[in-house]
Amino acid sequence: MIDDILQGSGATLAYGAVGIALLALGYLLVEVTTPGKLGQQIWTERNRGAALILAAKLLGVGAIVTTAIATSEDDLAAGILSTVVYALIGMVLMTVAFYLLDLLTPGKLGATVVDERELHPSCWVVAAADLATAAIVAAAIS
Repeated sequence: MIDDILQGSGATLAYGAVGIALLALGYLLVEVTTPGKLGQQIWTERNRGAALILAAKLLGVGAIVTTAIATSEDDLAAGILSTVVYALIGMVLMTVAFYLLDLLTPGKLGATVVDERELHPSCWVVAAADLATAAIVAAAIS
C-alpha cells in the first residue's frame, strides 16, 4: 500500500511538472502570436482580450494534457511521452487554426485580439477555435 502511494505520488509529480511545462509553452505561443509583452498587457494594462486568448489556450492545453494522462498506459515513461506528444500536436493545431483565422479575416488578428481599446469580438472567435481544436485533439486521444 505504501509503495503504491509513493509510486502514485511520483507519477503525480512527474505528470504535474510536464503539465506545467506544457502550459508554459502554451503561454509562449500566445506571446509569439500577439504583439507586445503578454504579461504586461494582462497584469499591468488589464487587457481583457489578451487575457481571454491566454485563458482559452491554457484551458485547451490543460484539456489535452488531462485526456492524455487519463488514457495513458501504466508505464510512466510511455505516459509522459504520449502526453507531451499529444499536447505538442494540439498546440501546433491551435496555432495553425489561429493563422488560418488570420488569413480569413481583415487586418492582423494578433494585433486585433490584444487591442487595448476594447474587447474585440474576434477574441471570442479565437478562444472558441482554441477550445474546439483542443476538444478535437482530446477526443482523438481517447
